[in-house]
Amino acid sequence: MTDGSRYIPYDERTGAESVVYFTRDLSAAGIMKVFEKVNGNITGKVAIKLHTGEPKGPNITPPSWVKEVMEKEPCLKDARIVETNTFYKGDRYTTEDHRKTLAINGWDFTEVDIMDADGTITLPVNGGKWFKEMSHGSHMLDYDSVFVLTHFKGHTMGGFGGSNKNIGIGCADGHVGKMWIHAKNGNDWGVNEEELMEKITESTKATIDHFGKNITYVNVMRNMSVSCDCEGVDAEPVVTPNVGILASSDILAIDQACIDLVYAMTEEEHKALVERIETRHGHRQLSYMKELGMGNDRYKLIDTDNGDVEITQKEAVKDLKPFVRIDARK
Repeated sequence: MTDGSRYIPYDERTGAESVVYFTRDLSAAGIMKVFEKVNGNITGKVAIKLHTGEPKGPNITPPSWVKEVMEKEPCLKDARIVETNTFYKGDRYTTEDHRKTLAINGWDFTEVDIMDADGTITLPVNGGKWFKEMSHGSHMLDYDSVFVLTHFKGHTMGGFGGSNKNIGIGCADGHVGKMWIHAKNGNDWGVNEEELMEKITESTKATIDHFGKNITYVNVMRNMSVSCDCEGVDAEPVVTPNVGILASSDILAIDQACIDLVYAMTEEEHKALVERIETRHGHRQLSYMKELGMGNDRYKLIDTDNGDVEITQKEAVKDLKPFVRIDARK
């Protein structure tokens, strides 16, 4: 039986390898640098799925970066940022309050599509053991492609929040899909760790099966609190150093690469984030993606800063700057 609290070293993995692109440039230019390596199938009407955050949360991917990327990338000229409402009651629970929060956080430079504002649709979950279908915001059907732009960080329940969590929770509608994932009896949060990881992943599978090749992923490893951006100003202080930005057309490969980069840090650098991942059984997200055929956990890490050469995880994190030490609660 798979243990989601255990990190699986690279040499214990089997199967094919995907490609993950890497840059140390934490900026809009850095996002574009790696996105352009993987955006060949981003066509038609494009959704940009990202976590817009709770009011005044300090760790979200800066809206100014996203604005610049949307303005400069030809395939994103008419793209829309998409979100869904929350299952928990707060400042993004209703569409009206959600729009207020979007403005507070600086996303009002564009019209954000709250996909469940006008109801829900269901998409099949192929091969799932928990779900046969997942409930999403009805506007999902309006899009041809998805650019998944993820702030990689810890997560109170999921251990970590990468591309899998961004889609699995973030595309499920607020009051049906998210309830199916989180609630054991429809009105509580009693799902155990392994079950939660599997349910998040099955929700993700519904989305990526729907879009097929027309989906790609960028993970931003910056301001990585052990808390999710859903905690806003109550997030735990950042004590993990910034790393860079990764891109891939393989969702498992990119999330696994981010985890591998965390584990390649020194004990002092990664202690808090590793503890959060392991105690929440976050590794089950990765092993279950592999079981469901959603990608590869082996990959070539390509350094785009130095001529697109393959590097090791240790080489990618060898010159990290000191801890950011951002305390969102001050």
